[in-house]
Amino acid sequence: MRQLELATAKRTSADVQVIAISSGKGGTGKTTVAVNLAAALAEAGRKVLLLDGDLGLANVDVLLGLTPACTIEQVLKGERCLEEILLHTADGISVIPAASGVTRLAQLPLPELNAVVNAFSALPASYDTLVIDTAPGLIESVLTFCQAAQHQLLVIRNEPASLTDAYALIKVLSRERCVRRFRILVNMVRGDCEAQRLFQRLQRVTDRFLDVALEYAGEIPSDDAVARAVCAQRTVLAAYPGGPAARAYRRLARSVTAWPARDQPSGGLQFFLERILARPTARLKVAI
Repeated sequence: MRQLELATAKRTSADVQVIAISSGKGGTGKTTVAVNLAAALAEAGRKVLLLDGDLGLANVDVLLGLTPACTIEQVLKGERCLEEILLHTADGISVIPAASGVTRLAQLPLPELNAVVNAFSALPASYDTLVIDTAPGLIESVLTFCQAAQHQLLVIRNEPASLTDAYALIKVLSRERCVRRFRILVNMVRGDCEAQRLFQRLQRVTDRFLDVALEYAGEIPSDDAVARAVCAQRTVLAAYPGGPAARAYRRLARSVTAWPARDQPSGGLQFFLERILARPTARLKVAI
């Protein structure tokens, strides 16, 4: 444990933004948002690290047309370190790939999940943004990654299940993990006022029942170019840079760079580690 503390202490990247992107359910386009926001931030000059947080059912590498030789699975087995499994895209993003079809990784116990997070201490300190594409649902990895991140970006769309599940995630994170601030991104928007109406519906319920603050983060319009880019395994910014969705992602990236450094009490990759390691159950017994 002493060696672990020393490794964490070496991290000095306190200005790194750590953004957890979640939705509460599948089908909102969350992974597409994570990939394209990462691309827009990289295009704007940020040094972006994208973590596929759906550890047992990888999607990020599929959307980007990547073929990883090794994944998080090899890191947990002690066969590789995180730096050795990094993939780099033409969009300027560094990607930490998850495994595909590995049930055990989809249901990692907390000590092994902590081991994944601790592995970040060995990465170069050159990144200024960490984007985490969390898994759908309320599994332990989602709650842990969200608790540790500085910023919560929840993706919703205009369907009842999306709002219900987003509320459920906010409720659990606020009551069980003391996360109080959430930014809401409305995806696949078709009408001029649709996004604001959806945000206000969610906000009315959280204001009534929960002690949290919601902030409107923006909207991504419904754009056929997104589906075509997904089929081509490219970001929409690369495939259709002048389209409405690509422009919206650039606006979102500009907003993200202006977010306060700290929604949570501290910040950066070091904080990302410390928030996990400070939890009472985080006594690591898994070697990396």
